[in-house]
Amino acid sequence: MKVNVHRPLCLASGSPARKKLLEEAGLSFHVCVTGVDETELPGESVQDYVVRLATEKAHAALKKHGDALVIGVDTTVLFQGKIIGKPDDAAHAREMLTLLSGEWHDVITGLAVGDVHHLKAVVATTRVKMRALSTAELDAYVATGEPLGKAGAYAIQGLGKNLVEKIEGSYTNVVGLPMEALEDLLRRLHVLSSSPV
Repeated sequence: MKVNVHRPLCLASGSPARKKLLEEAGLSFHVCVTGVDETELPGESVQDYVVRLATEKAHAALKKHGDALVIGVDTTVLFQGKIIGKPDDAAHAREMLTLLSGEWHDVITGLAVGDVHHLKAVVATTRVKMRALSTAELDAYVATGEPLGKAGAYAIQGLGKNLVEKIEGSYTNVVGLPMEALEDLLRRLHVLSSSPV
């Protein structure tokens, strides 16, 4: 199906992976990066955290593009009850991947879609099992530089796919934008039409 949104659409994220997912869905949009503080609040659940950031990004984008329909999104990784964000450097990336090696973790995304009048937000969760990685595999992957800037220090749409043993749930959520949830929100906001490709 080819989807169309009949109004200006703004992605409040500079993520190339998210941009590519929207392009592959046939959506016309522009990117409006926001500078939202991603610090966790004391006692905040991971679900509240990602929804808050997605909503803050959407609101920040609307301040610049008030006539647009905005997509705010934030993705993080939860491992054994602890948020695993983006690595600070290569050593930190290696530390994160060592933790995740051979284990299940959750990729959790907050998605906020709407305009100045109404904003809807949801949470999408995907379970991911990482292969047990050897020291050589860890070193080689970290050396590519791909883990930097990625929640959980890997990119499933890139070389990181070789680290993953299985997933349960939305693949695009692990990439960083749950397209099934996005389509549902757009339909609920009555801005989406579909036509055969």
